[in-house]
Amino acid sequence: MRLAQPVAGARFLGIGSSQPSHVVTNADLEKRVETDDAWIRSRVGIAERRIADADTTLPQMAIEAGRAALADAGVDPSAIDAVVVATCTMPNPIPNAAAQVATGVGANGVAAFDLNAACAGFCYATAVGADMIRSGSARHVLVIGAEKLSDWVDWDDRSTCIIFADAAGAALLGPATTEDEVGVGPVAWGSAGDIASTIRILSESTNKLHQEGQSVFRWATTAIAPVALEAVDRAGLTPADIDVLIPHQANLRIVEAIAKKLRQKGAREDMVVADDIVHSGNTSSASIPMALDHMRAAGRVRSGDVLLLVGFGAGLSYAGQVVVCP
Repeated sequence: MRLAQPVAGARFLGIGSSQPSHVVTNADLEKRVETDDAWIRSRVGIAERRIADADTTLPQMAIEAGRAALADAGVDPSAIDAVVVATCTMPNPIPNAAAQVATGVGANGVAAFDLNAACAGFCYATAVGADMIRSGSARHVLVIGAEKLSDWVDWDDRSTCIIFADAAGAALLGPATTEDEVGVGPVAWGSAGDIASTIRILSESTNKLHQEGQSVFRWATTAIAPVALEAVDRAGLTPADIDVLIPHQANLRIVEAIAKKLRQKGAREDMVVADDIVHSGNTSSASIPMALDHMRAAGRVRSGDVLLLVGFGAGLSYAGQVVVCP
Protein backbone atom coordinates (compact mmCIF):
# COMPACT_ATOMS: atom_id res chain seq x y z
CA MET A 1 0.00 0.00 0.00
CA ARG A 2 1.39 3.41 -0.95
CA LEU A 3 0.93 6.32 1.48
CA ALA A 4 1.02 10.04 0.79
CA GLN A 5 4.42 11.66 1.13
CA PRO A 6 4.69 13.46 4.51
CA VAL A 7 6.31 16.88 4.97
CA ALA A 8 8.14 18.47 7.89
CA GLY A 9 5.05 20.30 9.13
CA ALA A 10 2.70 23.18 8.47
CA ARG A 11 2.77 26.95 8.65
CA PHE A 12 0.35 29.87 8.49
CA LEU A 13 0.28 31.47 5.04
CA GLY A 14 -2.43 34.09 5.57
CA ILE A 15 -5.08 35.30 8.00
CA GLY A 16 -8.36 37.16 7.77
CA SER A 17 -11.48 37.98 9.73
CA SER A 18 -15.04 39.23 9.44
CA GLN A 19 -17.30 41.12 11.84
CA PRO A 20 -20.83 42.49 11.50
CA SER A 21 -21.10 46.26 11.17
CA HIS A 22 -23.66 46.66 13.97
CA VAL A 23 -22.00 47.73 17.23
CA VAL A 24 -23.77 47.12 20.54
CA THR A 25 -22.33 49.24 23.35
CA ASN A 26 -22.68 48.77 27.09
CA ALA A 27 -25.01 51.77 27.08
CA ASP A 28 -27.26 49.91 24.63
CA LEU A 29 -27.47 46.94 26.99
CA GLU A 30 -28.34 49.23 29.91
CA LYS A 31 -31.64 49.88 28.17
CA ARG A 32 -32.59 46.18 28.28
CA VAL A 33 -31.11 44.64 31.44
CA GLU A 34 -30.06 45.85 34.87
CA THR A 35 -26.43 46.68 34.20
CA ASP A 36 -24.11 49.59 33.43
CA ASP A 37 -20.81 50.31 31.74
CA ALA A 38 -18.75 50.24 34.93
CA TRP A 39 -20.22 46.91 36.05
CA ILE A 40 -19.55 45.26 32.67
CA ARG A 41 -16.01 46.61 32.33
CA SER A 42 -15.07 45.60 35.87
CA ARG A 43 -16.21 42.01 35.39
CA VAL A 44 -15.39 41.13 31.78
CA GLY A 45 -13.53 44.13 30.35
CA ILE A 46 -15.87 44.62 27.38
CA ALA A 47 -16.81 48.08 26.07
CA GLU A 48 -18.67 47.00 22.93
CA ARG A 49 -19.40 44.00 20.74
CA ARG A 50 -20.59 43.31 17.17
CA ILE A 51 -23.92 41.58 16.54
CA ALA A 52 -25.09 40.26 13.17
CA ASP A 53 -28.53 41.03 11.81
CA ALA A 54 -31.11 38.29 11.43
CA ASP A 55 -30.38 37.77 7.73
CA THR A 56 -26.62 37.27 8.16
CA THR A 57 -25.68 33.60 8.45
CA LEU A 58 -22.69 32.00 10.08
CA PRO A 59 -21.42 30.55 6.77
CA GLN A 60 -21.57 34.02 5.21
CA MET A 61 -19.25 35.43 7.89
CA ALA A 62 -16.97 32.40 7.52
CA ILE A 63 -16.80 32.85 3.75
CA GLU A 64 -15.82 36.50 4.13
CA ALA A 65 -13.06 35.64 6.61
CA GLY A 66 -11.86 32.75 4.44
CA ARG A 67 -11.64 34.94 1.36
CA ALA A 68 -9.63 37.49 3.33
CA ALA A 69 -7.16 34.80 4.47
CA LEU A 70 -6.73 33.54 0.91
CA ALA A 71 -6.14 37.08 -0.36
CA ASP A 72 -3.63 37.70 2.41
CA ALA A 73 -1.76 34.52 1.48
CA GLY A 74 -1.94 35.22 -2.24
CA VAL A 75 -3.22 31.67 -2.82
CA ASP A 76 -5.91 30.78 -5.34
CA PRO A 77 -8.95 28.88 -3.95
CA SER A 78 -8.22 26.07 -6.40
CA ALA A 79 -5.16 25.20 -4.28
CA ILE A 80 -7.27 24.36 -1.21
CA ASP A 81 -7.55 20.67 -0.35
CA ALA A 82 -9.74 20.93 2.76
CA VAL A 83 -11.87 23.39 4.71
CA VAL A 84 -12.34 22.97 8.45
CA VAL A 85 -14.86 25.21 10.21
CA ALA A 86 -14.70 25.35 13.99
CA THR A 87 -18.12 26.34 15.30
CA CYS A 88 -20.63 25.55 18.03
CA THR A 89 -23.45 27.86 16.91
CA MET A 90 -24.85 26.55 13.64
CA PRO A 91 -28.67 26.78 13.83
CA ASN A 92 -28.98 23.09 12.86
CA PRO A 93 -26.54 20.17 12.81
CA ILE A 94 -27.29 19.49 9.12
CA PRO A 95 -26.09 20.83 6.75
CA ASN A 96 -22.67 21.63 8.10
CA ALA A 97 -21.02 25.00 7.57
CA ALA A 98 -17.79 23.81 5.97
CA ALA A 99 -19.20 22.50 2.68
CA GLN A 100 -21.09 25.76 2.16
CA VAL A 101 -17.97 27.75 3.02
CA ALA A 102 -15.79 25.71 0.64
CA THR A 103 -18.14 26.44 -2.24
CA GLY A 104 -18.45 30.07 -1.15
CA VAL A 105 -14.70 30.70 -1.28
CA GLY A 106 -14.36 28.89 -4.62
CA ALA A 107 -12.86 25.63 -3.38
CA ASN A 108 -15.25 23.26 -5.10
CA GLY A 109 -15.27 19.54 -4.38
CA VAL A 110 -12.79 19.60 -1.52
CA ALA A 111 -12.95 17.86 1.85
CA ALA A 112 -15.05 19.93 4.24
CA PHE A 113 -16.15 19.33 7.81
CA ASP A 114 -17.16 21.16 10.98
CA LEU A 115 -15.42 20.74 14.31
CA ASN A 116 -17.06 21.57 17.63
CA ALA A 117 -14.69 22.31 20.48
CA ALA A 118 -16.48 25.58 21.28
CA CYS A 119 -14.05 28.34 22.28
CA ALA A 120 -11.05 26.03 21.84
CA GLY A 121 -12.26 25.24 18.32
CA PHE A 122 -9.76 27.26 16.32
CA CYS A 123 -6.79 25.70 18.13
CA TYR A 124 -8.29 22.22 17.66
CA ALA A 125 -8.92 22.89 13.97
CA THR A 126 -5.42 24.29 13.51
CA ALA A 127 -3.96 21.12 15.05
CA VAL A 128 -6.08 18.91 12.80
CA GLY A 129 -5.23 20.94 9.70
CA ALA A 130 -1.52 20.94 10.51
CA ASP A 131 -1.55 17.16 11.01
CA MET A 132 -3.36 16.69 7.69
CA ILE A 133 -0.62 18.66 5.95
CA ARG A 134 2.23 16.98 7.82
CA SER A 135 0.90 13.51 6.97
CA GLY A 136 0.43 14.33 3.31
CA SER A 137 -3.39 14.12 3.39
CA ALA A 138 -3.63 17.75 2.26
CA ARG A 139 -1.36 20.53 1.10
CA HIS A 140 -3.44 23.61 1.85
CA VAL A 141 -6.12 23.67 4.56
CA LEU A 142 -8.40 26.63 5.23
CA VAL A 143 -9.19 26.76 8.95
CA ILE A 144 -11.98 29.04 10.12
CA GLY A 145 -13.50 29.81 13.51
CA ALA A 146 -17.01 31.21 13.03
CA GLU A 147 -19.80 31.90 15.48
CA LYS A 148 -23.19 33.57 15.52
CA LEU A 149 -23.64 33.50 19.28
CA SER A 150 -26.40 36.10 19.20
CA ASP A 151 -28.81 33.37 18.05
CA TRP A 152 -28.17 31.45 21.27
CA VAL A 153 -27.98 34.26 23.84
CA ASP A 154 -30.84 35.11 26.18
CA TRP A 155 -30.86 38.88 25.78
CA ASP A 156 -32.68 39.27 29.09
CA ASP A 157 -29.93 37.42 31.01
CA ARG A 158 -27.42 40.04 32.07
CA SER A 159 -24.80 37.42 32.97
CA THR A 160 -24.43 36.30 29.35
CA CYS A 161 -25.84 39.01 27.08
CA ILE A 162 -22.99 41.34 28.03
CA ILE A 163 -20.33 38.85 26.91
CA PHE A 164 -21.02 37.17 23.61
CA ALA A 165 -20.84 38.42 20.03
CA ASP A 166 -20.63 37.35 16.38
CA ALA A 167 -17.60 37.05 14.07
CA ALA A 168 -15.37 34.79 12.01
CA GLY A 169 -11.60 34.45 11.82
CA ALA A 170 -9.56 32.37 9.39
CA ALA A 171 -6.08 31.10 8.64
CA LEU A 172 -4.75 29.37 5.55
CA LEU A 173 -2.30 26.60 6.43
CA GLY A 174 0.27 25.32 3.98
CA PRO A 175 3.25 22.94 3.93
CA ALA A 176 6.64 23.50 5.51
CA THR A 177 9.07 21.43 3.48
CA THR A 178 11.98 21.79 5.93
CA GLU A 179 12.12 21.89 9.72
CA ASP A 180 13.28 25.51 9.60
CA GLU A 181 10.03 26.46 7.82
CA VAL A 182 7.69 24.80 10.33
CA GLY A 183 5.36 27.44 11.73
CA VAL A 184 2.76 25.45 13.69
CA GLY A 185 4.02 23.69 16.80
CA PRO A 186 2.66 20.54 18.45
CA VAL A 187 -0.70 20.93 20.14
CA ALA A 188 -1.27 20.62 23.88
CA TRP A 189 -4.91 19.77 24.38
CA GLY A 190 -7.40 18.07 26.64
CA SER A 191 -10.82 18.20 28.24
CA ALA A 192 -12.63 18.39 31.56
CA GLY A 193 -15.92 16.63 30.95
CA ASP A 194 -16.57 16.28 34.65
CA ILE A 195 -17.53 19.97 34.75
CA ALA A 196 -19.16 20.13 31.32
CA SER A 197 -22.43 21.47 32.72
CA THR A 198 -20.85 24.82 33.63
CA ILE A 199 -21.39 25.95 30.01
CA ARG A 200 -24.38 24.46 28.23
CA ILE A 201 -27.52 25.05 26.20
CA LEU A 202 -30.65 24.91 28.34
CA SER A 203 -32.50 22.64 25.92
CA GLU A 204 -34.95 21.65 28.62
CA SER A 205 -36.25 25.20 28.98
CA THR A 206 -35.15 28.24 26.96
CA ASN A 207 -32.79 26.55 24.48
CA LYS A 208 -30.39 29.40 25.24
CA LEU A 209 -26.79 29.51 26.40
CA HIS A 210 -26.15 29.21 30.12
CA GLN A 211 -22.82 29.78 31.84
CA GLU A 212 -21.83 29.42 35.48
CA GLY A 213 -19.52 32.38 35.32
CA GLN A 214 -17.66 32.07 38.62
CA SER A 215 -16.96 28.35 38.14
CA VAL A 216 -15.65 28.93 34.63
CA PHE A 217 -13.55 31.86 35.81
CA ARG A 218 -11.91 29.79 38.57
CA TRP A 219 -11.22 26.92 36.17
CA ALA A 220 -9.77 29.11 33.43
CA THR A 221 -7.52 31.12 35.74
CA THR A 222 -6.01 27.97 37.25
CA ALA A 223 -6.04 25.35 34.48
CA ILE A 224 -5.14 27.22 31.31
CA ALA A 225 -1.71 28.72 32.01
CA PRO A 226 -0.22 25.20 32.47
CA VAL A 227 -1.68 24.21 29.07
CA ALA A 228 -0.03 27.24 27.49
CA LEU A 229 3.30 26.36 29.10
CA GLU A 230 2.98 22.77 27.89
CA ALA A 231 2.47 24.01 24.32
CA VAL A 232 5.62 26.12 24.61
CA ASP A 233 7.59 23.15 25.92
CA ARG A 234 6.30 20.84 23.17
CA ALA A 235 7.52 23.37 20.61
CA GLY A 236 11.01 23.16 22.12
CA LEU A 237 10.88 26.76 23.32
CA THR A 238 10.83 28.64 26.61
CA PRO A 239 8.32 31.28 27.77
CA ALA A 240 10.95 33.95 27.04
CA ASP A 241 10.75 33.03 23.34
CA ILE A 242 7.11 34.10 23.06
CA ASP A 243 6.56 37.49 21.42
CA VAL A 244 2.76 37.56 21.53
CA LEU A 245 0.18 35.79 23.70
CA ILE A 246 -3.24 35.34 22.09
CA PRO A 247 -5.60 33.53 24.47
CA HIS A 248 -9.26 33.01 23.70
CA GLN A 249 -10.93 36.34 24.36
CA ALA A 250 -13.29 35.09 27.04
CA ASN A 251 -12.87 37.73 29.71
CA LEU A 252 -10.18 40.40 30.04
CA ARG A 253 -9.54 39.40 33.66
CA ILE A 254 -8.88 35.79 32.57
CA VAL A 255 -6.55 36.99 29.78
CA GLU A 256 -4.60 39.13 32.23
CA ALA A 257 -4.40 36.29 34.78
CA ILE A 258 -2.95 33.91 32.18
CA ALA A 259 -0.40 36.50 31.07
CA LYS A 260 0.64 37.13 34.67
CA LYS A 261 1.23 33.44 35.33
CA LEU A 262 3.28 33.07 32.15
CA ARG A 263 5.46 36.01 33.15
CA GLN A 264 5.98 34.39 36.53
CA LYS A 265 7.34 31.39 34.59
CA GLY A 266 9.74 33.44 32.49
CA ALA A 267 7.73 35.17 29.78
CA ARG A 268 9.06 38.63 28.95
CA GLU A 269 7.52 41.79 30.34
CA ASP A 270 7.32 43.13 26.78
CA MET A 271 5.32 40.11 25.60
CA VAL A 272 2.32 41.56 23.75
CA VAL A 273 -1.03 40.32 25.07
CA ALA A 274 -4.22 40.28 22.98
CA ASP A 275 -7.08 42.36 24.35
CA ASP A 276 -9.44 42.27 21.39
CA ILE A 277 -12.30 41.40 23.71
CA VAL A 278 -12.61 45.06 24.72
CA HIS A 279 -14.12 46.01 21.35
CA SER A 280 -15.18 42.62 19.95
CA GLY A 281 -16.63 40.73 22.91
CA ASN A 282 -16.35 36.96 23.30
CA THR A 283 -16.70 35.39 19.86
CA SER A 284 -15.81 31.82 20.89
CA SER A 285 -13.85 29.99 18.18
CA ALA A 286 -13.47 33.18 16.13
CA SER A 287 -11.73 35.15 18.86
CA ILE A 288 -8.13 33.95 18.44
CA PRO A 289 -7.75 34.33 14.66
CA MET A 290 -9.70 37.60 14.68
CA ALA A 291 -7.54 39.01 17.47
CA LEU A 292 -4.43 38.06 15.47
CA ASP A 293 -5.82 39.74 12.36
CA HIS A 294 -6.71 42.92 14.25
CA MET A 295 -3.37 43.05 16.07
CA ARG A 296 -1.41 42.64 12.86
CA ALA A 297 -3.44 45.38 11.16
CA ALA A 298 -2.69 47.66 14.12
CA GLY A 299 1.04 46.92 13.95
CA ARG A 300 1.12 45.11 17.29
CA VAL A 301 2.10 41.83 15.63
CA ARG A 302 4.64 41.46 12.84
CA SER A 303 5.50 38.75 10.37
CA GLY A 304 7.88 36.27 11.97
CA ASP A 305 6.70 36.91 15.54
CA VAL A 306 6.36 33.82 17.73
CA LEU A 307 2.75 33.56 18.87
CA LEU A 308 1.28 31.46 21.66
CA LEU A 309 -2.36 30.58 21.01
CA VAL A 310 -4.52 28.99 23.70
CA GLY A 311 -8.24 28.33 23.51
CA PHE A 312 -10.60 27.12 26.24
CA GLY A 313 -14.31 26.87 26.84
CA ALA A 314 -17.42 24.71 26.65
CA GLY A 315 -16.92 20.99 26.73
CA LEU A 316 -14.93 21.78 28.70
CA SER A 317 -12.20 21.68 26.08
CA TYR A 318 -8.83 23.38 25.82
CA ALA A 319 -5.90 23.49 23.41
CA GLY A 320 -2.84 25.54 22.62
CA GLN A 321 0.06 25.71 20.21
CA VAL A 322 2.91 27.97 19.22
CA VAL A 323 2.70 29.40 15.70
CA VAL A 324 4.74 31.85 13.65
CA CYS A 325 2.92 34.91 12.33
CA PRO A 326 2.76 34.89 8.50
